[in-house]
Amino acid sequence: MTDKISKDPAAAPAGSGASGNPYEAIKAIPVRHYGRWISAVVVVALLGWLVYAFSQGNILWDTVWDKVFDPSVISGLWNTILISVASMALGLVLGIVFAVMRLSKNPVTGAVAWLYIWFFRGTPVYVQLLVWFNLSLIFQYIDLGPIYKNETVDVMTPFMVALLGLGLNEGAYMAEIVRAGIQSVDEGQTEAAHALGMSQTKTMGRIVLPQAMRVIVPPTGNEFINMLKTSSLVSAVQYTELLRASSNIGNTAGAVMEMLFVASIWYLALTSVFSVGQYYLERRFARGSTRNLPPTPLQRVKANLTTFKRSPEASA
Repeated sequence: MTDKISKDPAAAPAGSGASGNPYEAIKAIPVRHYGRWISAVVVVALLGWLVYAFSQGNILWDTVWDKVFDPSVISGLWNTILISVASMALGLVLGIVFAVMRLSKNPVTGAVAWLYIWFFRGTPVYVQLLVWFNLSLIFQYIDLGPIYKNETVDVMTPFMVALLGLGLNEGAYMAEIVRAGIQSVDEGQTEAAHALGMSQTKTMGRIVLPQAMRVIVPPTGNEFINMLKTSSLVSAVQYTELLRASSNIGNTAGAVMEMLFVASIWYLALTSVFSVGQYYLERRFARGSTRNLPPTPLQRVKANLTTFKRSPEASA
């Protein structure tokens, strides 16, 4: 005769809950990171000291805020955006062309592409700008035969000098970025496209480059943000961009440092806006390669705030 298991709650093992589970629920208590709080306090104190030092310096802050939206400054701001976008577009086109040339099996095109990248990466962009600016000392006329002929001084305007100096230099860097992106695509993709009868051009445009964009976009965004700051060098070739417009006002009004702060404010604003655009562009091209997209800045802020809160079980 078998014994019957008692269903009386009183007969349950000691320490069991009302449900009869002999195991007690685990209360997870998060570890306190005191070092984070100490480092945060130190950093905030240093930032406060820095802000206080500048607030007590011999700086006319009223002049800074009054000149932020000065018409000349805004005009220089738009010129900065224009030359940056135009130079980056030229650099991107040249980068794609020379990257494909360098990867070509033709030794001549490969050597020419390597020589272009070697020269423009090896010389400072400031020197390149001065060379284009003084090109009339070498060539009095730009003669393209029956197509075009004009004096070099009339052709090499400040905008053209800035475009060639920045765009050609950027093309050398973009060529290496595009080349790395193309080589990141598995060769089997190209072989499969050729097996389907696609030409080399179609394979590159429809198969390889779309997949390479995931690798190309992040450094390209960094290059464009760097271009916004490098564009300040074109003030040396008399192109009135943000820095030159601000410096002109500063030299006239006797507020040199104040106008440099104005230019810095606008450079920070531009880089911040384009950094946000770069971030969401990277997320778009990462959709097919990662299962979970990286969190947005707002999601990161929320996650960091919740880490300092105690869980309900711990606070109970």
